[in-house]
Amino acid sequence: MGDESKGESQSQSLLNKKSILYARSKSHAYDELRVFRRWLKWMCVDQSDTLSTVLSWFVFIIFVIVVPCLSHFLLACADCDANHDRPYDNVVQLSLSGVAALSFICLTGFVKKFGLRRFLFLDKLCDESETVRKCYMEELNRSLKILFIFVLPCFAAESIYKIWWYSSGGTQIPFLGNVIVSDVVACLLELSSWLYRTTVFFLVCVLFRLICYLQILRLRDFAQIFHIDSDVETVLREHLRIRRHLRIISHRYRIFILLALIFVTASQFASLLMTTRSTADLHIYKSGELALCSLSLLAGLLILLRSAVRITHKAQAVTCLAAKWHVCATIDSFEAVEGETPPISQITSNQVFPVTSEGSSDADDVGDEEDELDNTKFVHSYAYSTISFQKRQALVTYFEHNRAGITLYGFMLDRSYLHTIFGMELALVLWLLGKTIASIA
Repeated sequence: MGDESKGESQSQSLLNKKSILYARSKSHAYDELRVFRRWLKWMCVDQSDTLSTVLSWFVFIIFVIVVPCLSHFLLACADCDANHDRPYDNVVQLSLSGVAALSFICLTGFVKKFGLRRFLFLDKLCDESETVRKCYMEELNRSLKILFIFVLPCFAAESIYKIWWYSSGGTQIPFLGNVIVSDVVACLLELSSWLYRTTVFFLVCVLFRLICYLQILRLRDFAQIFHIDSDVETVLREHLRIRRHLRIISHRYRIFILLALIFVTASQFASLLMTTRSTADLHIYKSGELALCSLSLLAGLLILLRSAVRITHKAQAVTCLAAKWHVCATIDSFEAVEGETPPISQITSNQVFPVTSEGSSDADDVGDEEDELDNTKFVHSYAYSTISFQKRQALVTYFEHNRAGITLYGFMLDRSYLHTIFGMELALVLWLLGKTIASIA
């Protein structure tokens, strides 16, 4: 009986450990995310408890659905003068509300399913070096500044337009009994709706950039393995761990990236279709808000694509680094075997191609374009390393056939993918311009 009770207690403890291991990573109130959590509460996207969830969805419905509908169907006067007419308001409202709804649903789903710490990979930082942890926390604290760098200029321009539009008599609907008070309330609601929608969209984009930056830090730290006498198993295990994290990021963000690309493309197509009509009036008072909306959406999409392409480029640069490491190790091993006397062919090659030092002026000309992963420096390998030629060759072959990076349903988000997107967008624009010119002619 004693052995059975002891076995049951051990199995129960193992189950408890497993449940703790797979449970959502929680945070205490004084951790490194306290500032980030405070901003999420101010933005009303925090859903850590029932009250916050209800408030979050209430604010979302008000600013993403109710206020844009009221602005388009009630506040925009149909009999305004030429300066106050808003013919492109439907495209603006649908575009902003569409990307805001997508961003809000994805963000709340991420945080609810994984928790903020696990979603930002903070629970994995204990396995990283001190340099990676320090640089990632600095970038985490800097992310909010990057968010406001994109949001505040757009919001300032929108505020100037809305204040002018209401103050110059854009609407005369005294739904609060007084025209001035009604205009002030309506203007504040519209500005709050614009700020909320653009902030939520840029927040998800900046968080994706932050997560990709962590993987870049890991890759740079991984590049240091080739500068020490490491075995192939260590290199392979570390690369598999990085590939696993990149796959996790790809699976989490692939729906958001794909739908954001579709929404932004549809928005630009509709904008181009309306502004290239023969009767279109492209006055700054009418099309300025449409241009500002397009600029905001394109900026967020570029943050996503640039971050994905950058991490893919860095991940694929590992193959070049491994091949260079293999070549340098092979050269050093042959020199160690043959002795110090250089052959005649090496003397001749040195006369034709003089060896320059790594600290020459060429390094100054490169500037910040080179880093630990992508550079033109020799790898100082170990001539008497225990890694054989066959193991190094097998590792290089593995890197060549297992390229890591951000994928979108199997498609690698690299520079060639960006070229494909650009070609499709250009073909769409040229087709639409061709139809417009044909209709004018």
